[in-house]
Amino acid sequence: MSTPAGNQRLKAARIAAGYRNQEALAEALKVGVRQVRRWESATPPWPQAEVGQALTRLLGQDLESLGFTPPGGSAPVPGRRSALAAAVGLSVVPTKSTTIQPATVADDFEVVTRSHRRLYWSVAPTTLHPAALAHATLGCALLPETAGQTRARTAAALAETWLLAGRIEFFDMREPERAGQTWLRALQAAGEADDHLLGSAVLAHTAFIPGWEGRREEAVERMVAARTYARRGAAPAELLAWLDAVEAECETRCGHTRTALHLIGHAEDILAGGSEAPVPEWLDWFSAVRLAAFKGNTQLRAGHLPQARETLLGVLDALAPTGEKQTTVILGDLAAVEAAAGDPEAACGYAVRALEQLERTWYATGMDRVREVRRALAPHQHEQCVRDLDDRLYGWSTTVSALAR
Repeated sequence: MSTPAGNQRLKAARIAAGYRNQEALAEALKVGVRQVRRWESATPPWPQAEVGQALTRLLGQDLESLGFTPPGGSAPVPGRRSALAAAVGLSVVPTKSTTIQPATVADDFEVVTRSHRRLYWSVAPTTLHPAALAHATLGCALLPETAGQTRARTAAALAETWLLAGRIEFFDMREPERAGQTWLRALQAAGEADDHLLGSAVLAHTAFIPGWEGRREEAVERMVAARTYARRGAAPAELLAWLDAVEAECETRCGHTRTALHLIGHAEDILAGGSEAPVPEWLDWFSAVRLAAFKGNTQLRAGHLPQARETLLGVLDALAPTGEKQTTVILGDLAAVEAAAGDPEAACGYAVRALEQLERTWYATGMDRVREVRRALAPHQHEQCVRDLDDRLYGWSTTVSALAR
């Protein structure tokens, strides 16, 4: 793996903030593009006061976290506080001698990263999230004490750890602003590793934030960046299909269901064609079944109720035992199908099943689906099945769990 050239932290922050090229950032700051080019070089000069303040406001991090060295300072060395360490508030005590970690440190750090990846599907988010952040803090301390392939592997595992923490914040805890900052750190770590596929995955995740809020142009821009990184990394079919699925969900939430269905059809064709490129281990959140789940939700929102019902029932039957979180989403979507079809009894049945699953495995996105269904059932709120649903939805355990999270 080659060593990335230039100030990768600033470049990653620029892209994550929506400035696709140096010209766009220069225009926003009212400076020459040559200045931005110098900032993204291997030896970036410290920005002047007013410009530096504007830069931190636009990109959401302080100058050291953006890869700049204060005047009179020196580049980070082993034992000193790095910019990535500063991002999580980590203080590293300087040492007199240069400490270089052995190559095995990458192996050991990766083991914990892989374990957290598997634990995500069963461990409560409030339990796993602080563990992932602590692991990221450790990675920040280790990174400046590594070199060569060991550094690249440690940075890649750190990027994956922050990607996971951001997924928990966005999908499980419903804290999109916090997730955005965490994913920015993941992108910076992926830049340290020069890992284009991880960078693509992080950028696509950032598209969910504007996409879910209906900001279509911003979501599309981030997907363009994600596809660019995927192309550079010779992405496998599975990653390319997932990118289509992400963009399809964003289009769906922005009301463009026809475009979304076209993207899903393209993703299905990509998966059917396959590829020889290896699939990254971390891409464990996507499969043909998960693509069908995207499709069912889009069909629902497009008003294609019979097709949505058939697709979602197929997904429910095909989900692996480890897919408890996705099960709550599918049950919620099936409830929404029946509510839209005018069958409140069936809708409540699916919604209650979703709540039963949520009591075992909490997932904020799944609870969002149930609440959407309850709003859709407002015209039937005096029917017994809806009252029974309310008893489950607002029971002591469910209400306390939702507020606690």
